[in-house]
Amino acid sequence: MGDRSINAKENGPNERAEPCTVLNGESGPAPTTRVYFKRWAIVFLFSAYSLSNAYQWIQYGIISNIIVRFYQVDAFAVDWLSMIYMLTYIPFIFPVTWLLDQKGLRVTALLANALNCVGTWTKVASVGPGLFWVTMLGQFASSLAQVFILGMPSRLASVWFGADQVSTACSIGVFGNQMGIAIGFLVPPILVPNVDDVEELAHHIKIMFYISAGVATIIFILVIIVFQEKPELPPTQAQAQARCILPESYSYLASIWRLLRNKPFMLLVVSYGLNVGCFYSVSTLLNRMIIEHYPGEEVNAGRIGLTIVIAGMVGSLICGIWLDKTKTYKQTTLAVYVLSLIGMLVYASTLNLGHLWVVFITAGVLGFFMTGYLPLGFEFAVELTYPESEGTSSGLLNCSAQIFGIIFTIAQGTIIDRWGTLAGNIFLCIFLLIGAIMTGFIKSDLRRQKANLQGGGQSVSVSIAPMASSHPNGGDVSKAVFVFCAAGSFWASDLPRRCTAAGMNECKLEAALSQHA
Repeated sequence: MGDRSINAKENGPNERAEPCTVLNGESGPAPTTRVYFKRWAIVFLFSAYSLSNAYQWIQYGIISNIIVRFYQVDAFAVDWLSMIYMLTYIPFIFPVTWLLDQKGLRVTALLANALNCVGTWTKVASVGPGLFWVTMLGQFASSLAQVFILGMPSRLASVWFGADQVSTACSIGVFGNQMGIAIGFLVPPILVPNVDDVEELAHHIKIMFYISAGVATIIFILVIIVFQEKPELPPTQAQAQARCILPESYSYLASIWRLLRNKPFMLLVVSYGLNVGCFYSVSTLLNRMIIEHYPGEEVNAGRIGLTIVIAGMVGSLICGIWLDKTKTYKQTTLAVYVLSLIGMLVYASTLNLGHLWVVFITAGVLGFFMTGYLPLGFEFAVELTYPESEGTSSGLLNCSAQIFGIIFTIAQGTIIDRWGTLAGNIFLCIFLLIGAIMTGFIKSDLRRQKANLQGGGQSVSVSIAPMASSHPNGGDVSKAVFVFCAAGSFWASDLPRRCTAAGMNECKLEAALSQHA
């Protein structure tokens, strides 16, 4: 029986640039791959709209004392303007991830920017002491846009970038989100000074909202014009293999179930949530912590937040480049996690010393490692779960982070009110220690790297031997599959597959090959 080509039908974002070939006992050429210069425009445009959305997350929290006075609400209500981003993510991540898998990057990007624009312009109409509910409605729309954004960096990097740039590209995607948070820390205290006159305060708040709405609108127009679904040819052998999975053979619920049974990935989900949840809590409550020890320093509170995020952006880029060069995913993730714990301990113990310059330094060290951890978690997750959708694995990571972010923000805020900032920060240190221990137990199974090694200039031979038993669901014939390649021998008899009785060679593998023990 000779070679057979499986030609994918055009189906929106899942259309194939070239046919996929399943080989049966014979050698064949590896699929053609290519990287395009446009990939840089795509990733930086994504970073731009991620920046616009992330800015809105923290723009209230960093001037929380001013927002409390203007809208005449309590501090906990203002905290919810930040936590709404976390709460919205939890129920909506699964339908949005399904949409990303079914409709692709471009549709997801358009919806994200449309919602982001709606949120920003709604806030323009919310400037008034009795209109807190309107500003909350606008923040809800922006938080819904975030659900379409957070899971995209690793997916976009895999679809557009080569194997030696994928971690760097993911870092650039996360970089935009971090830059937005940095601007959110820096700009609102400058645009909205703590003045007594309510009308003057309303004027400053409206200017802040108009600026964010204008920027979001310009970016939306650019996305409509420039943003492309995927390149004509895949950038890596792993992506070439992923394109061979036909849309009708992919089950989103089955993918979720496989991820939930993946023990190394689930350990990463919890440990990632603990780390990023701590970052969300520190960011949301930063103004309250700084003002408690340094009254009247709203602008410097914003600058300290800026220091945290800028240092984290540097850490993200360095970690991304390091991963592309070394592929030491577990070792790097564990090292950065432990250093995040140390940074948090130092920050907690020096916050009340009375010297702002010390807080700037310790906050920068904390941000370098804690924020630098974000792209590490995304990329490590993709390695552990290949060939499952990057959007699905990233979505589960972010869902964990949002859940822990809400819990930590409420708990730390309560602890700060009762026992002070030191107790609140030590509370977070305990959970960072737990997360570091869990990271140490993650088995480093780099499936995407194995796929790239198999396809990188080497032909792949697949031999298929039919078994006597039939599939229990509708007469499909079950087969045992062996795969031999330059990287070694793999056994795939227990992998999900569908083999039709009419075409004994046509098997659609839906999961990664596991290395034979």
